[in-house]
Amino acid sequence: MTYEFLFQNPALPLAERVGDLVSRLTLDEKINLMCQYQDEVPRLGIKAYKHGTEAAHGVAWLGEATAYPQPIGLACTWDAGLLERIGDAIGEEARAFYKRNPAINGLTLWAPTVDMERDPRWGRTEEAYGEDPHLAGKLAAALVRGLQGDHPFYLKAVASLKHFIGNNNEIDRGECSVSIDPRNMREYYLKAFEIPFKEGKAQSMMTAYNSVNGVPANLNTDVNDIVKKEWGMDGFVVSDAGDVLGTVNDHKYVDTYKEAVAGTIKAGIDSITDDHDVSKQAIRDALAEGLLGETDLDVALTNAFRVRFRLGEFDPDSLNPYSSIDESAILKPEHIKLAGEAARKSVVLLKNDGALPLRADKLKSVAVIGPLGGKVYRDWYSGTLPYAVTPLEGISKLLAKHGAVVRFASGNDHVKFKQASTGRYVGLSSAERSPLFADRTDASQAETFVASDWGWDSHTFVSATNRLYLTTDDERVTASSEHIWEWFTKEVFHVRYGADGRSARLSTWNDRPVTVDSASGEWRAMDGSAADADAFDVEKVVDGLAEAVEAARNSEVAIVFVGNHPLINGKETIDRPDLTLAASQERLLRAVREANPNTIAVIVGSYPFAVNWANENVPAILYSSHAGHELGSALADVLFGRYNPAGRVNMTWYKSVDQLGAFMDYDIIKSGRTYQYFSGEPLYPFGHGLSYSSFAYGDLKVDAHRISDGDTVRVSFRVRNTSDVAGEEVAQLYTRVERSRVKRPLRQLQAFRRLRLEPGQSAEVVFELHASDLRFWDVTRERFCLENGECSILVGSSSSDIRLTGSLAVAGETVPPRDPSALTRAVNFDDYDGIVIGDYAEGGGCAQPVSPVAWLRYGDFAFESGEYAVELIVSGNEEGAVDIRFGGQNGRLAASLSLNGESGTWSSRSGNLTIGDADRDVTLVLRGDVRLGSFRFVRRP
Repeated sequence: MTYEFLFQNPALPLAERVGDLVSRLTLDEKINLMCQYQDEVPRLGIKAYKHGTEAAHGVAWLGEATAYPQPIGLACTWDAGLLERIGDAIGEEARAFYKRNPAINGLTLWAPTVDMERDPRWGRTEEAYGEDPHLAGKLAAALVRGLQGDHPFYLKAVASLKHFIGNNNEIDRGECSVSIDPRNMREYYLKAFEIPFKEGKAQSMMTAYNSVNGVPANLNTDVNDIVKKEWGMDGFVVSDAGDVLGTVNDHKYVDTYKEAVAGTIKAGIDSITDDHDVSKQAIRDALAEGLLGETDLDVALTNAFRVRFRLGEFDPDSLNPYSSIDESAILKPEHIKLAGEAARKSVVLLKNDGALPLRADKLKSVAVIGPLGGKVYRDWYSGTLPYAVTPLEGISKLLAKHGAVVRFASGNDHVKFKQASTGRYVGLSSAERSPLFADRTDASQAETFVASDWGWDSHTFVSATNRLYLTTDDERVTASSEHIWEWFTKEVFHVRYGADGRSARLSTWNDRPVTVDSASGEWRAMDGSAADADAFDVEKVVDGLAEAVEAARNSEVAIVFVGNHPLINGKETIDRPDLTLAASQERLLRAVREANPNTIAVIVGSYPFAVNWANENVPAILYSSHAGHELGSALADVLFGRYNPAGRVNMTWYKSVDQLGAFMDYDIIKSGRTYQYFSGEPLYPFGHGLSYSSFAYGDLKVDAHRISDGDTVRVSFRVRNTSDVAGEEVAQLYTRVERSRVKRPLRQLQAFRRLRLEPGQSAEVVFELHASDLRFWDVTRERFCLENGECSILVGSSSSDIRLTGSLAVAGETVPPRDPSALTRAVNFDDYDGIVIGDYAEGGGCAQPVSPVAWLRYGDFAFESGEYAVELIVSGNEEGAVDIRFGGQNGRLAASLSLNGESGTWSSRSGNLTIGDADRDVTLVLRGDVRLGSFRFVRRP
C-alpha cells in the first residue's frame, strides 16, 4: 500500500512517524497546535482535537454517563482491581463520547487526581485518594491502566495525572507558594506521582496552579528533570486552565505573556490550557524575540502527537481495537452494575456496638432522618445522573416487602420571611418566579421556603410552590434554580441572626447584602457589606428538629443522615473552615439520639469529619462519599446486612483541627502530619474500617533475616474468618525503621490486599517488601539511601490495629559526615524554624525567613579543628545578618556576618571563624532581611 506521507504508514516506528508529521508543519500551524484545542490541518489529514475531558469518577460535563463514587470513596475501597475495572469502563464511555463528537469530546482524560492530602480541610479532598503516597499511587496506577487499556501500542484513552505538585489548598491557590523541602518532596509528594507513571504508564500530566518554593508550577524544572527524564514519562504535559497567563496576572512572576509562554514551554509544558488567542500571540512574540525557538515547539508537539498516534487517529480502524466502541457503551448495564459494586465496597463502618446490621424482618418502623436522607448530590466533576436512588428510597424499597413503616424527616425548617421594618411578608410572583413583598401583612399570602442549614452561615432555600432554589444573578434574587451545580454556588445565602435568634440579615454567595427595592418590593443583591442587608424576621412554619424528634420517638430505629453538600463550604476554590459537622446537624443528631437510643449515624460526605460526640454516644456510624446513582441502594444493603462492609478510611480522621496545625504548613515530617508522623490520638486511624465478620491473623513468616540494597523479602501470613458471616478483610503491611540519622515515619504502608473469606475460611496473604521501600532521601548527598539498622514488620487491619509483628535487619550504609568544603544548598537542612523555601534558581531554592529571627541546622560536618573561612551566597540588605553557631540555635557563636547588598540581589559574603574538636553541627541563624542560597567552609592555611 502506498501512502502520501510517511507518517501515515502504520508499519513504521512511532518515532519516525511522529518526526515526519512534525517536520511537515509550518511554523504557523505549529503555533496553532500548541493550545488545548488543537487546530485542524486539512492538508495533512490532522483533525481538530481537544485535550481535556473530565473523568474523575465517570465522564463528566458531556451528558448522562455512569457515575462512580467520588475518588475519596473509591480510595476507601482499598481495591486496586476494582479501580482498574472502573478505569476500563470510564475509558469505554470516553471512547463512546469521542465517537459522538471527536472534535470536542477528547480522549485526554483529566484524571486521576493524585495530589497528596496532608490536610483534610482542603476543598478538593473528595477528588483525590488520600494522605498516603503508596495507597494513592497504587490506586491511581490501577485506574490509569484501566483508562488507557492493555494493548501494547494503542491507547483506549489517555490519563492525565493532576496536579503537579504540592496542590493541597484552594485559598489563593493561583498566587500562593507552598514550601516543600527535599525530603518531603522526594519521600511524599513525588512518590504518589511516580507510581502511576512507572507502573501505570500514564501518558499525560497537568501542572498545578500554585507555586512551589517560589516558582510557579508551570515553570517547575522537575517536570523535565524528574517526570520526563528520571521517570521516563514519554507522553505530554498540560497546564491547568488559565495558569500560564496567570504567571503574569496572578503570580506576577514575570512581566509579560511572551516570557510566561516561553518559560512554560521550555519547562516541559506541551499544551497550554489558556486563552488561545492571547497565548498564540504570546508564542509568536516569544519566537520573534528569541525567547523561544521553533525546536522548542517541535519538542512539545512531538510529545503531544506521539500520544495522538497511539490513540489511533492516523491509522485504519481495523488496527485499533478501541475504534469499534460506540455510543452503546454509555450507561451499559455492566457499568451501572459496577457503579453499584463500587458504592457498596466504598462504605466504611466506622463504629458498631452491635446495632448493625439491622434485621429487616424484625422491624416494624424505621425513621429516616436528616438533610442527606432524601437527596443524592453530585460534585463539580460528576456527570449527569440518569437516575439516583436516595437513602430514603433505598431503605423504603428494601423494607417494603416486610411491611415496615418508614417515616422521613429531613430536619429542615420551613420558614417565611417578613421585612422587619415594614412587617410585609415575602410572596412569589408566578410570572417571573421572583420573590416579591406582598402589599399587605397577611401571612397566608407569604411564600414558604424549605431551609437547609449547611453550617458557617451557609443556607439554601427551596420554594414550596415551584420547588426551585432561591438564587441570584448578582442583581436580583429569584426562586428560579433547578439544582445546585455551577462553578459559582449562587444558591447559597449567608444568614446571620441577631441576638434574638429570630431576626436575620441575608447576603448572597459572594456576600452581597440582600435588600428590598422600595419601588417594586423585589429582593435585590446590592453592593456593600453584609451589615447593609435589610433585617428580616424568619418565621418558622415547620420546626424541622421537632419533626425529626417526633419521627425518631415513634420508630424502633432512627437512621440519621448527615454530611455535606459537595458544592457548599468546601469545594474547588473554597477550603473547609473546620472538620466538624454543621452545628444544625450536630444538634439534630443529639436530639434524635436523646429521643431514641437506637440511633444510627450515616455520614455522606466529601471528606473526614470530627464526629467526637457521635463516636461516644451513637451505637453505630457509617461513612460513604457522595457515591452516585446507587448511593441509597448501597447504604440500605449495608445497614440491613445484605452487604458486609469492608471499606477503610484513606485518611486520618482527626478529633479536631487543633491536631493539624497551620493549614499552609506542607512539612508533614516536622509538623507531625498524616498517620506516618502523627503521634496524637486520632478519632479513626488511617486504614480503619469494621466488618460484620471477625478475622484472626497468624503464622507470620519473613523469608529472610536481613535485607540489602536490591533485595526483595517475602512477607507472608494467614487471615481466617472467625465468624459465621462471610466477609472481606483488608490486610495491611506497614514498616517502621527503628534507628536512623533522620526522623522516620512511625509507620509506613508498604502493601495491602482486600480479600473475601467465607465463615471459617483462611487464606495466605503474601506481600513483597523491597529494599528500596525502606530508603530515605539523604539531603547531605542528594540521593536515596538505604541505611544500616533494623526494620519492624507490622501486619494488621489498620495502621493502629496491628496483629502481627516481626523484624528485619537492614544491611545498608552509614551516612558519612558532611564535607565542609562542598557547597551545601540551604534547603538541605536537618532542622529549621521560621523558614520557608523561596526561589533561587542557581541553588534549587533558598531559605527565606518568615519571622524576625529564624534558624537552620545542618548536622554532622567532618570538621578538623582550626581556622576556617565561611562563604555564604545570600540576598538581603544592611538590616540582615547571619550568625554561625555550633551546637544548636543557642550554641556557641563562631561568626556573625552582616549584609550590605540590595534585596533581590545575590552575592557572596565571607567571614573567618575558629572550629574546635567538638564542633559538628552547624546552625545558621538568620536575622532581618536575608535569604540564604548556599554556603561552604574553606580551611585556612
